[in-house]
Amino acid sequence: MPLEHENIIEINNISKEFPGVKALDCVSFAIRKGEVHAIIGENGAGKSTIIKILMGVHTKTSGEILMEGKPVDFKSPLHAEKHGLGAVYQDINLAKDLSIAENFYMGQLPKTKFGLVDFKTMYEETKKTLESINVHVNPKAVINELSVAQQEMVAIGKILHLKAKLIIFDEPTALLTNEEIEELFKIIQMLKEKNVGIIYITHRIDEIFRISDRVTVMKDGIKVRTVNTDETNENDLITMMVGRNTEHMYEIEQPEHGETVLKVKDLCRGKAFRNINFEVKRGEIFGLFGLIGSGRTEIVKCIFGADKKESGDIYINGQKTEINNPEEAIKNGMALIPENRKDEGLALGLSIIVNTNMVAINKVSSYGIINDRKSNEQTTKLVEMLKTKTPSIHQLVKNLSGGNQQKVVISKWLAQESDIFIFDEPTVGIDVGAKQEIYKIFGELLSRGKSIIVISSYLPEVMGLSNRMLVMYEGRQMAILDKSEFDDKKVLKLASGIS
Repeated sequence: MPLEHENIIEINNISKEFPGVKALDCVSFAIRKGEVHAIIGENGAGKSTIIKILMGVHTKTSGEILMEGKPVDFKSPLHAEKHGLGAVYQDINLAKDLSIAENFYMGQLPKTKFGLVDFKTMYEETKKTLESINVHVNPKAVINELSVAQQEMVAIGKILHLKAKLIIFDEPTALLTNEEIEELFKIIQMLKEKNVGIIYITHRIDEIFRISDRVTVMKDGIKVRTVNTDETNENDLITMMVGRNTEHMYEIEQPEHGETVLKVKDLCRGKAFRNINFEVKRGEIFGLFGLIGSGRTEIVKCIFGADKKESGDIYINGQKTEINNPEEAIKNGMALIPENRKDEGLALGLSIIVNTNMVAINKVSSYGIINDRKSNEQTTKLVEMLKTKTPSIHQLVKNLSGGNQQKVVISKWLAQESDIFIFDEPTVGIDVGAKQEIYKIFGELLSRGKSIIVISSYLPEVMGLSNRMLVMYEGRQMAILDKSEFDDKKVLKLASGIS
């Protein structure tokens, strides 16, 4: 391969300025053919800005982009696609009410010799492309009928159909099961073998060491360094990203545990889970771990009243308590920070102040009329306490980073003065620096006498944070382990049904 064509894309001294903000400052790196090039950094590091410039969403302020040695300047996503660039985003960008084939051929429908749409060719070619990446779905299926994982695979197939030379994956595993992640990695390996270049953006550093060849670290709009993946380690990358060592990131000051605040006895719900028994003490972090489909989220939704139990009892502070809906759970001091914070935990189109006070509205209103002074004071206090990064308490929540959105969800329950905090995947899609801030909030909650239940599919996180852990397998309670019994191999065996 001629040297001048070894790189698909070269980014040379790219800068991007928005009013009052320099998002990128003279960033340079290259993507080679057939390599997976990871880009990592905290929220605000400049990763998204680079991608948007490459895909023609933003125009660069200065610098140059070369594609296979020739200068390019993409004016729109369509322009970038025509040159062989494609992107698979966490928020999958497909026309949800159209079929798979119609998405593949959008804007370029094939015609028969009579001038009609050639559906036969559309379906055949779409099926062929999907099967090439081991996706077996009917090309006539409407996108809305597919699972999230299937939609993501369809988005990849569409890009391959467009003969992409470079594919950008932005947090592609955030909503996938472990099995689906394995399938995705097989597809990425296949793309490498076809000489397709890959840009891979993720907050999951363990994935970088599994699939990437090189990694570029970004911080505050500046490229810190590009390194070969096999010449670095997790702690070095984190230190480059956040400017500090995170070796002790899970260490939280633990108060002495008090009385039992929550007791679950013989809880059952159909096929989701059976005979669940555990207790949570004041000032404790109690972990729930299991593989996808183990029933862990279903358990906490049932405790919170979002799902109806089949049988069993729940005790709050020693008193048997009937919780049939979330309103009753809230009255009993419970808070749920859901995995899908955007759809289930926040009103994205509303401000921080509205989101913060929506559960505790009675605390900032009288006779149904909101007291603006009280709601402003409450929100300002919580923004300062949690160090939420925002220009204003009136900022729309959709404009915040993932970590700051999570802080708004927590603020909502602090405003309500909840006692038992249930965190379902508390750091999914959140960068390392923001994770540490969330963990500090855990410590603050414990110091106030609160109790925490934490669910995480990332074993080091749930082991690092928890005092005790319940391990689940296919709706069955396998064991409750004390901190002294934590061992990753032991936990994974239990989570796989091996006792």
